[in-house]
Amino acid sequence: MIYFFQSILCLDKSYTVDPRLTITSQCDQLYTRISSQSKASIAEDMIEAVVCRADELPEEGMKTFEVEGGKVLVVHHKGQLMALGTTCSHYGAPLEKGSVCDGKIRCPWHGACFSLTTGDIEDFPGLDSIPKYDIEVASGKVTVRANKALLAADRRSKPLTRRDPDNPSNFVIIGGGGAGATCVERLRQEGFTGRVVMITQEYHLPYDRPKLSKAMDLTPDRIALRSPHFYENGDIEILQGVSAEKVNTEEKEVVLNSGEKVPYNKLFIATGAKPRVLGCPGDDLPDVFVIRTPEDANAVAAAASGKHTVIVGTSFIGMEAAAYLASNNRAASVTVIGNTSVPFERSLGLDVGKRIQEMFEEQGVRFFNNAGVTEFTDENGKLSGVLLDTEEMIEAEVAVVGVGVTPNTEFLEASDIARDERGYVPVNKYLETSVPGVFCGGDIASFPLFTEDGASVTISHWQVALGHGRTAALNMLDQNSAVRSVPFFWTVLFGKSLRYTGYGIYDDVIIGGDLENLSFIAYYCRGDRVVALASLGKDPAVAKYANMLQQGKFLTKEEVVEDKDIALKLTC
Repeated sequence: MIYFFQSILCLDKSYTVDPRLTITSQCDQLYTRISSQSKASIAEDMIEAVVCRADELPEEGMKTFEVEGGKVLVVHHKGQLMALGTTCSHYGAPLEKGSVCDGKIRCPWHGACFSLTTGDIEDFPGLDSIPKYDIEVASGKVTVRANKALLAADRRSKPLTRRDPDNPSNFVIIGGGGAGATCVERLRQEGFTGRVVMITQEYHLPYDRPKLSKAMDLTPDRIALRSPHFYENGDIEILQGVSAEKVNTEEKEVVLNSGEKVPYNKLFIATGAKPRVLGCPGDDLPDVFVIRTPEDANAVAAAASGKHTVIVGTSFIGMEAAAYLASNNRAASVTVIGNTSVPFERSLGLDVGKRIQEMFEEQGVRFFNNAGVTEFTDENGKLSGVLLDTEEMIEAEVAVVGVGVTPNTEFLEASDIARDERGYVPVNKYLETSVPGVFCGGDIASFPLFTEDGASVTISHWQVALGHGRTAALNMLDQNSAVRSVPFFWTVLFGKSLRYTGYGIYDDVIIGGDLENLSFIAYYCRGDRVVALASLGKDPAVAKYANMLQQGKFLTKEEVVEDKDIALKLTC
């Protein structure tokens, strides 16, 4: 019942919890309050309805039912019926179309996972949990009892403990991205009552960074993950517009560029990465952009309007920017330059990349493949063209460079925190660095990936960063939680959503479905093992395979050759 009272704690804004109490005690306090209310008042807040017959749902089946004031999802899993919210808290995907495995339901769109027992979010993206309702089976009928407010919201935020001034502990988070955001939240959700400080060089609250290259005109307030009130309610301090200049692990303090020193007992470093620059003549012209912040994205959207625009880079940032600018005739023209034979060749393979290029060309986008940029030319200080190493000149009034990233870890050079030769920070399975009590996650962490037999990897995915924040918070609280999340990412190009799960170098790609009509599953094989899977128009294939990978299992190449739709048929 704790999940139910936690939900009411968040919905009842008139109720103030005592920060010194545990979550269970807070729920007990609320229970006493509810018990004192009249039965009539309680009844007004609840709804009870028969939604179906028990035999309507086969084992491992699920179905959404309408009730007064909303909808409920009833899931039949391992012999039990459970009733939950119906949509993913990330972007609202219908969970009925997802995949159920090991007591969790996984979103079909972007891979977020929710506990069937509590509704709590257990893997990302998304931040909020979903409601879990009381359910009863009697005389073959399934009855659901739900709080009306939860039913209408179809999501819930777990309550945040406030700071106790008598607790001297300081937990500091460097970085205001996805990893930092989930870390500060989880600390308070777990009942930590010490000081929580987030340090960010941006002037915005944490925001939904993947949207920057997909919808480049969105302002920061429209993509904020949480409101200012949320952080205030959790006594989470956010130092904006400042950066860490040094970490003194002996004195346990972070030195800011303002000169201020912030003491810590535990530290989480998640400073993210910065866009690579080409380093060629003209790359500092005002009309040559990179995309990392809302200001960057907004500036590109404004500058490229009605202009001849060149995109350098054929991976996700570059291709998403190209799709946005080519849609609705935003730019006068869009030309893409890449150093591979087709876009996404390294990540998605030759055949998938070729078909995606054709989709872009159908929208009027031109490509120069197997080419590099040697110079951005100008006239009177304004960009006029892009010179390729093939000696071809492309007319350009605006250019966007998306050729990878480098880790933001230079400030650690003078510290005892180890970095590898590329500047990434090696961590163990608990995300702890070479210095005890100092943790690291997100884009800058080199961490052991369980699907790769514990090999250290670096992954710049939003979902991975969010998961790292949660894991770091738990381990800052000494809960010994190993990082065990299956990589899952997505892109949206001209309204087509491609999803991908897994990781690893592959030596063969097997494609099932209809690649020409953009309804396919691509299996990425290394030897006999399918290390990754991508799909377009074939949900929930990727979600199902992510569940399989989570269990430590893999499809074999032989299985895929025999049945190229096998990913759609996977069961837990």
